[in-house]
Amino acid sequence: MAGTPLTELNRPLGQDRTTARTKPWARWAVFAGAGLVGLAWVGLLLVVAVRRDPDGGEPMAMARIETRTVPALPPPGPIVAGAPAEQARTQSSARQLENESGVTVVRPGSDAPGAIVITIPDTPTTVKLAPAPDNRLVERTRHGLLPKIAPDGTTPAQLYARPAGPPPAGKVAGRVAILVGGLGISPTGTADAITKLPGQVSLAFAPYGAELERTVQRARGEGHEVFLQLPMEPFDYPDSDPGPHTLLTGPKAGENMERLHWVLGRFTGYVGVVNFLGGRFTSDDAALSPILRELAGRGLMVVDDGSSARSLLAAAAQRAQIPAMKIDRVVDAVARPDAIDKELAAIEAMARDQGVAILGASALPVSVERIARWAQTLEGKGLVIVPMSAARVLRSPKTTGSLR
Repeated sequence: MAGTPLTELNRPLGQDRTTARTKPWARWAVFAGAGLVGLAWVGLLLVVAVRRDPDGGEPMAMARIETRTVPALPPPGPIVAGAPAEQARTQSSARQLENESGVTVVRPGSDAPGAIVITIPDTPTTVKLAPAPDNRLVERTRHGLLPKIAPDGTTPAQLYARPAGPPPAGKVAGRVAILVGGLGISPTGTADAITKLPGQVSLAFAPYGAELERTVQRARGEGHEVFLQLPMEPFDYPDSDPGPHTLLTGPKAGENMERLHWVLGRFTGYVGVVNFLGGRFTSDDAALSPILRELAGRGLMVVDDGSSARSLLAAAAQRAQIPAMKIDRVVDAVARPDAIDKELAAIEAMARDQGVAILGASALPVSVERIARWAQTLEGKGLVIVPMSAARVLRSPKTTGSLR
């Protein structure tokens, strides 16, 4: 009824109850505690992130290092009577010193039970080539830097050659010189040859690639001595055209010196030149003679790539007093793995029989791959790879191809 006060029995549940009021300072204490916990976690994460302890979680042990003063042994005196007794006392003192210091000395002829011997291999000696260009050995022309003989008589063939490395460890059954040509045109093929072939392998660069100077210096930095390929007229020219500035026979031979200088100025640091094609040019003594005289005056080595049976290049270079040699076998005339492997086996036999064999190849991917794989097996067969400049001194200076 209206105006009648409600009793505990008929009062609606949950009404008119006294609300418990939370004290403000308690609520702030809860917030502060949560903040401190959060800060602790953040601080821990920062410590872990900054320190990055590589041994975190690994078992650790602490050891105390004590410094002890060990009395120095008296200097040895002159041998006098009664020396055996004095020597016995000295040995006793040495053993006592070892016991006191906690150091065990193993003397020659005695065993060291439980010892672990650690052998540190010798660091392989890196063969470094002379920097190029050497200012003494260059002539500045409108075609670039051309090689020349230094005032003291040093030649590019001498200075830019790969130095002799450490001598072979075992008995040498034969030596092999390798010249891989056609580099500088394909960036990928050139990079593969430089990195995959051993440093003893000589590399020949065509004069037409981009950034030749940089690429050649990279090859030299990897230990490869380098050669420059001279484009020469083949028998089926111009159907088969080596490229611009090809050295020609016939009426246009008068322009050959200008062409030669253009080619010689493409890059620096080469030991010598090797013909690129040139079946007709290398068989024409009249066309060869002025070119060889120019090369002789510039201190360069000459290599006949062995592609033409009618070539006079090596023999004519010898008559011109030029260090020269001729490649014995071209291993990738048939560019198949089995055919290349067969030629490489023949080179092995030639090296054992004659003492040194010289092979030529192009920078085809299959050729680089087969030669690199084959080169890894030579040490176990007693064969050693030598650069072209080193192989030349193993040949007679009078007869190309014959041994001393």
